[in-house]
Amino acid sequence: MKCPYCGFLDSKVIDSRPTSEGTSIRRRRECLSCQKRFTTFEMLETMQITVVKKDGSRELFDKQKLLSGLYRASNKRPIDPSAIADSIESELLNGLVSEVTTAQIGEMAMEKLKAVDDVAYVRFASVYREFKDVDTFLDELKSLRRHRPRRKKKVKDGE
Repeated sequence: MKCPYCGFLDSKVIDSRPTSEGTSIRRRRECLSCQKRFTTFEMLETMQITVVKKDGSRELFDKQKLLSGLYRASNKRPIDPSAIADSIESELLNGLVSEVTTAQIGEMAMEKLKAVDDVAYVRFASVYREFKDVDTFLDELKSLRRHRPRRKKKVKDGE
């Protein structure tokens, strides 16, 4: 680390501690040439993911946009949309790709919703796939029913 006082390129770390947010490390350093002390902060560098939209335009991945759609789809449903958004973001970052299409993100979201809640899945799919009419909606429901194992009805006591 270059000394801000004399410009010497070598220093030693005297003290290290995490910041209160836990997102960076504060380091006290001492220049090996002039012996003056200074503070540096070390932060994790994250990869930026670019989203390619339907019209070909590009923008940075915004987890809040995904979360907004997931919250709308899961309104009054027993699921955690933020966990799904976190999972998708992790998959994207771990995939080490710099660009992803909105279609890929939408498919990932639908896959995860389909695994946890049919109603939230259909709500999300109806907006994402832009269902044009009731028949398209019914086709999706029929497809969902075909691929879901039938659930046994609960028998009430005394019946």
